[in-house]
Amino acid sequence: MAMYEMKPEYYTGIDFIDEEHKKLFEIANTVYYLLIDEFIPDKYDYIMGVINELKDYAKYHFAHEEEYMKEIKFRKMLSHKVAHDDFIEKISQYDADIVDENQKEALLELLDFLTTWLVEHILKQDKEIAV
Repeated sequence: MAMYEMKPEYYTGIDFIDEEHKKLFEIANTVYYLLIDEFIPDKYDYIMGVINELKDYAKYHFAHEEEYMKEIKFRKMLSHKVAHDDFIEKISQYDADIVDENQKEALLELLDFLTTWLVEHILKQDKEIAV
């Protein structure tokens, strides 16, 4: 069972944004599965892989979303872009040595961050784009 899923309240009604959000939820699920998988003794490579995937996909998604906001002249675009930049900065701060030293803590922190982000940002900020 997936911990993260696109519930009806997460849909913006803008198809490409909703599809890209689904992918972000999938990546969050990968983080969750990594955390609970007891059969991988050393998860370092997996953790760094998912962090890089998340960073790359978020950059792709944010650029796409920002382009759309420009097209529709979305009035809160600047604050929205700041939130996107903060996300990328946070993900970029994951230090390989720190992740290696405490893999479980790194995964828990990443999950906590993603949970807050997915809920807060999609429900509060991304939904406004569709209005």
